[in-house]
Amino acid sequence: MKLVKVYGSAVFGVSSTLITIETSVSNGINFHLVGLPDSAVKESQQRIYTAMIVNGFKMPQKKVVINMAPADIRKEGAAYDLPLALSLLAASEQIPAAELDDYIIMGELSLDGNLRPIKGALPIAIMAREMGFKGFILPMENAREAAVVDKISVYGVESLKEVVNFFEGTVKPDPVVVNTREEFYKNISKHDVDFSDVKGQENVKRAMEIAAAGGHNIIMIGPPGAGKTMLAKRLASIIPPLTLREALETTKIHSVAGKMERNAGLISQRPFRAPHHTISDIALVGGGTFPQPGEISLAHNGVLFLDELPEFRRSVLEVMRQPLEERKIVISRARFTVEYPANFMLAASMNPCPCGFYNHPDKPCLCPPGAVKKYLSRISGPLLDRIDIHIEVVPVAFDRLAEKQLSEDSSTVRNRVIAAREVQRKRFSDNKGVYCNAMMNSSLLRQHCELDAAGSSLLKRAMEYMGFSARAYDRILKVSRTIADLEQSERINENHLAEAINYRNLDKEGWAG
Repeated sequence: MKLVKVYGSAVFGVSSTLITIETSVSNGINFHLVGLPDSAVKESQQRIYTAMIVNGFKMPQKKVVINMAPADIRKEGAAYDLPLALSLLAASEQIPAAELDDYIIMGELSLDGNLRPIKGALPIAIMAREMGFKGFILPMENAREAAVVDKISVYGVESLKEVVNFFEGTVKPDPVVVNTREEFYKNISKHDVDFSDVKGQENVKRAMEIAAAGGHNIIMIGPPGAGKTMLAKRLASIIPPLTLREALETTKIHSVAGKMERNAGLISQRPFRAPHHTISDIALVGGGTFPQPGEISLAHNGVLFLDELPEFRRSVLEVMRQPLEERKIVISRARFTVEYPANFMLAASMNPCPCGFYNHPDKPCLCPPGAVKKYLSRISGPLLDRIDIHIEVVPVAFDRLAEKQLSEDSSTVRNRVIAAREVQRKRFSDNKGVYCNAMMNSSLLRQHCELDAAGSSLLKRAMEYMGFSARAYDRILKVSRTIADLEQSERINENHLAEAINYRNLDKEGWAG
């Protein structure tokens, strides 16, 4: 009896677990694949058999037992095809088995023996390095993604035959090398859109600058064609560039979800996700029978834009309340629990009413009485409370649109945002997991948002007159702290508070008539 071990990996959440593929070939008949494989893994027998025959190998005509350990972890997907095929070839003595256990091997086989890309190459490469493997062999299309990890040799291959030649020593390809830092810093400031493209809307740009400076959530209310979507798409261009740590976190999530572009390396720009309003609860927060990251996790370290917010199903919006506070999403199943990060900025837009022209300076609103309140009631108060900045967007006049002079560009605004974020970084240097004003808890608010007598009086009058909730009170303090940081002011002044109060439009009693 011949026994061979080959190593692969299973991805759970945004990390991976070592999978040992043990293959035994002995006298007898039948093929047994055990170790809790799913349907895709069970079907690998047919793909492996055909790929082996096409490439000149033989399927062992004996009793074959393959165990995928640990047996209590479910093995999912077709990425185990390549290690299973190699273990069969080695156990039947068609290829040497000497070096197989030095490598992590993953890849999906097509019937002709060519390899298809896999999901989760980056977290698997990180695990392989941590466990001391000599290298990682995977499909060529995933090689640059895995090569982001240093101190481990990554070999991109295109076919089963190429892997066999590798272990026979006839062909030894060079490992794929990516200069991570050079590529990362070369691309971090590249954006396809810019604030200078937007004519007018200076008050909205100011609100978005404050949102970016403090990591605050923002909602824009205005008629169709006022520029809400155009502005939202440019929000990511004024947020400080990703750090290497954030880029690695973001790339891991996109890798696990299979959203990486082919031959891509490290993600160097902040994500911008804009799901359609027909999205389901699971697609937004993640989960499913075999849990996958949702849109809120794909927007981690970036922007999640929800266009026409009232059109989203209420159940979809309500599931966001906990991730907005906790900045993570936990998906629990009977056998396991996975956790995905969800530290994103929420940007939302909406029409003020069903017809879109309530409060429009020129066009009349055609909605019947009570329709505006009914439309706004589709968004729950608790969700609105978690959005720090509410800003009205009004249409831009023709004369302003026709101006040839460009407005302030994204890089200029971003420099001010970076300066404000640096103030916050120093302020929260002793508070783990807190790096911007939007993340302050109650104790940090008391410590860093002290008001003088005039400021307290102003806020008290606003609370009484506009009917703000206690959560809105906290949001006002956080936004005013950010406004002060943009001006490099140590104290929160009355003008900072007044501007922050003005950014709570939807909380104003009587706003919707």
